[in-house]
Parts: sequence; structure tokens; C-alpha cells
Amino acid sequence: MKGLVFPQRGLKRAIGAIAAAGGSEPAEAELVGDNLVTANLTGHDSHGIGMMPRYVEALLEGGLHPNRKVEVKLDGGSLLALDGGAGYGQSIGLQATRLGIERARRHGVAVVTLGNSHHLGRIGHWAEMAVDEGLVSIHFVNVLSFARVAAYGGADGRFGTNPLCIALPGPAPDRPIIADMATSRIAMGKVRVARNKGDKIAEGTLLDAEGKPTTDPNVMYQRPRGALLTFAEHKGYALAFICELLGGALTGTGATSGGRQFANGMLAFYVDPKVIDTSNYFDEEISRYTDFIRETKPITGVESVLVPGDPERKMRAERTKNGVPLPDDTWAAIVNTAREVGVSEASIQRAAS
Repeated sequence: MKGLVFPQRGLKRAIGAIAAAGGSEPAEAELVGDNLVTANLTGHDSHGIGMMPRYVEALLEGGLHPNRKVEVKLDGGSLLALDGGAGYGQSIGLQATRLGIERARRHGVAVVTLGNSHHLGRIGHWAEMAVDEGLVSIHFVNVLSFARVAAYGGADGRFGTNPLCIALPGPAPDRPIIADMATSRIAMGKVRVARNKGDKIAEGTLLDAEGKPTTDPNVMYQRPRGALLTFAEHKGYALAFICELLGGALTGTGATSGGRQFANGMLAFYVDPKVIDTSNYFDEEISRYTDFIRETKPITGVESVLVPGDPERKMRAERTKNGVPLPDDTWAAIVNTAREVGVSEASIQRAAS
């Protein structure tokens, strides 16, 4: 069998059961399951339930701590400095985003630094929370872990995949404009997905351990390992560098040094456009300009021109209806992970069905 398909509710129960067995309280376990499966629903399998084996590995190693609350290191009104205490990013990110939204509502703008969170998951998840409240948000994130991404012109890893995410209200409440991207050519999780499927990686994405171009995802799992390239050559490299220092150095998380320790740092800006624009011109221009883009004549082979956020909405509708597909290897890894925290294969299979 080349793959399996699961209903989203079943996957959420299964992942929540693993998180609970690892020590998470019920509310946190539910958050972990919901967040990871939502990533799969939107087509971002790299940030979906395939992350759970690494989370459990970090739990067992002591690098991830369940049930942590964000610590407020500095409260300057519209400026907050927070520390996540190596807690589950699904919970820490939620707490930090709620604080940012509340302060932006109070002051019109909020700047939030979040240091030392474990994996924050799909950053678009937090941007969606902000845009649902009518806010604009910008997120710079670093990934403190093994250096997996090469500097422009370099042959080995010097960065994490360092996401950048920007979100604006869309022409309708259910159609926000969200650009959520790794500054590497692809996210590391997509390399994992390709490896699990036995697929090759697109040319111009990877270097092997000698700095030579390759399409083999296995180079990222060997010693010495290969490296990902940034998108857009020197331009992506510049953004990766900036995300590293704003997300890492400014938040207190630290910049990548090549060790095994994992953490995310995030610098987030939240802006209430209604404070700036009392005439609703911003909303009107978003609608007008979005229509202008959609009216673009598509090139041969393209059905229609999309705006940021459209692919995720389309994929979510499809997978919500038809189920979430998983490669056999990914599901096998989930089952093995469940065993590590004392959950039987039979229990996980029942939960996922």
C-alpha cells in the first residue's frame, strides 16, 4: 500500500493521545493535535503530524517541556518580551499571539518578542489568528537547531529554515491574504516528506556534503550532511540572515551555532488598520486590488492566477471533505512514536479511525 487516508478528527485524537501520554494536560494535548492536523489539512505536510516523532524524541531527551506558560520578561504596554520555556509551540505560540492581539487592540500596534519556544509549527496558524481579528501581522522566525541552510555562495549549513510570514485581511472574512514561507527553497519538513515517499527533490534546492548540487533528500540525514539553498539566491539569503538575528538574537533565543538543541524565536508585529484608516480605504483597496490580480490573463497551462492564501484554502476544503493522505512511512513513524510513550498500536489505530 502506497499511502493511507485518515479523517481529520481521527488524526487529531491520535496525535492528542500521544501528546497526553507524553505528559501534556488535556487542553494542551488537544492543541497539539489540532495544530498539526490543520497543517496537513492546508497542504503543509512538512509541519503536520510527521513532526510528532521529533517532538516525542525531544520530550524524552528533556528538550521539550509540557504545560509551560509564557513568562513575561518585559511589559512595555505595546511592547512585550516573552519567554516560552521550551514549551510546546502549539501552546506557547497561542499564548503569545493572544497577548499580541490584545495589546494591538488596546494600543493600535503591538510588538512581541518570543524567545525559547519549542517548534512553533506553521507560522501561518498564528497569522490567521491575528487576521481573524482584523489585524495585520508580520512574523520573523529563526530555527535554532542543526544548521541546515547554506549562505549564498556557501557550501554548508549556516541557518535554519527561518520562516517569514505576513498576513493582511482579505476581501472577505474567509479569504485572508497570507504569505507564509521558509527562507530556504523548501522547508526541511518537505525534505522529510520526500524522503519518506522515496521522491527526489527539485533541482536547485539541495547541496550534498561536498557542496555539489543534488536531488537526493537523503543527504540531509547523513554525516556529514548536505545543505538546503535559500530561495531567490542572494535575496532569500538576505532574508534568512535577517530572520536569524531578529527571531534569534533579539528574542534571546540565540542564533544558530550548529548544535542539537532546538528552539524557535519569533519577532511579531501586530497592527490594527482601523486605527490608522478610519475611512475603510484599506479594506476597499484590498478588495479592488485582489479583483485586479484575479482578472490577470493566465499563461498557458495555468487555470487562473491566485492570491496568497488561495492554495491553502483550496487544499483545506479538499482534505476536509476527502480525508488527510499520509505516506505509509509517516504513519509507521507515528505508531512507533506512540509505543515510545506507552500507547499501543491498537489504541492509535482506533483513535485515528
